[in-house]
Amino acid sequence: MERWMKEAIRYLGYGRNAADERTGSMIEKAFEEVKKTAGPRSIWRVFDIEWMEDGRIKAGTLQISSGSLSRNLKGCPKMVLFGATLGAGIDRLITRTSLTDMAKAVILQACAAAYLEEYCDRTQEKIGLELEKEGLYLRPRFSPGYGDFDIHYQEPLMRILDCAKTIGLTMTDGFMMTPTKSVTAVIGASPVKDRCPAAGCEACGKQDCEYRR
Repeated sequence: MERWMKEAIRYLGYGRNAADERTGSMIEKAFEEVKKTAGPRSIWRVFDIEWMEDGRIKAGTLQISSGSLSRNLKGCPKMVLFGATLGAGIDRLITRTSLTDMAKAVILQACAAAYLEEYCDRTQEKIGLELEKEGLYLRPRFSPGYGDFDIHYQEPLMRILDCAKTIGLTMTDGFMMTPTKSVTAVIGASPVKDRCPAAGCEACGKQDCEYRR
């Protein structure tokens, strides 16, 4: 089974259980619609990390206070600031579908989330290949909202990446991203070759990893 299919099934609440044949067919058709509609775009920049005396992490003009993120970035001299979106077309597709078929809209939501993860994984792999030329290896993505990495950091992160101009990604006063199928993240870059799975911590069984988010 394709990984995107497993992810969509997980987002739909099946956990590790298989979806029935009818639901599986609906997921496949919905995923095709998502792929046709999506306009995935991403932006990323690499910054040197400065560890401040009070424990804050500084990268460019961004200063972050987060124990969770500090653990994830331990041993990293650099970090990647990353943003990605599937575009506004996906929001319109889901809204339009929800007016006539709520069950299908829910499946589209799950497929779009799975497709976004797959796109981010592929993009991160490309970033990783670039940084490996410098002897650096990427950690899992770590987004605002994980642990004590406050959601409020979404705003300065997006501002530094100029997401509105570069990929058409904006944010509401309540820190919700528009388009909704979007993500921002910090990715540590370490000289130690700890090969984390592209799918992130959820795909890894190493529960005692100090970098786990």
